[in-house]
Amino acid sequence: MKNVAVILSGCGFLDGAEIHESVLTLLAIENAGAKYQCFAPDKLQAEVVNHLSGKTEPTQSRNILIEAARIARGNILPIQEINPDNFDAIIFPGGFGAAKNLCSFANEGATMSVIPEVLEVAKSFADSQKPAGYICIAPAIISQVYGSGVALTIGNDQETASALEEMGAHHKNCVVEDIIVDEAHKVVSTPAYMLAQTVSEAHEGISKLVNKVIQMA
Repeated sequence: MKNVAVILSGCGFLDGAEIHESVLTLLAIENAGAKYQCFAPDKLQAEVVNHLSGKTEPTQSRNILIEAARIARGNILPIQEINPDNFDAIIFPGGFGAAKNLCSFANEGATMSVIPEVLEVAKSFADSQKPAGYICIAPAIISQVYGSGVALTIGNDQETASALEEMGAHHKNCVVEDIIVDEAHKVVSTPAYMLAQTVSEAHEGISKLVNKVIQMA
């Protein structure tokens, strides 16, 4: 049975992991006959957003790992505890947390950096030629892991795509139900809620991504 590491970035699409994308990823892994373990950085979120009003709450602070534990029903570990030897693949659901907490793309665009613990883990899977899946805005991390020329998608938003290409990635436009596969680097990406208007739309692309990642493992 294949074992997949899933990296979460909090809980809630405005400041953490996108909940629908995360749950759909876990469901797709199980439906593919594989198992998963969730991980997240044990550090404070970049910011806290009220998901009812959409406004930032500057006086509040939340821990990424503790918030992500809501999605994982408590079955989650600090990202520093990943042993890549125990996993066949890795998947990053999206949400603004991927662009705020795992890296600084949301604020810095093409001059972004990936937090060290995330970059180390992602590169360890890449160096071992183990497949990876990046969902929604999480592909912003890909070029930092694999270098110039890696193929990816965030859908069809030209401003975001241009920033990714400035970092050396080869962006390909993609519809919500589909995936982009870089066979050479064993990286799969899908737009999900960069384009999705419904849960079912996000589900189709995420299921394809998960199945392809597991197939490549």
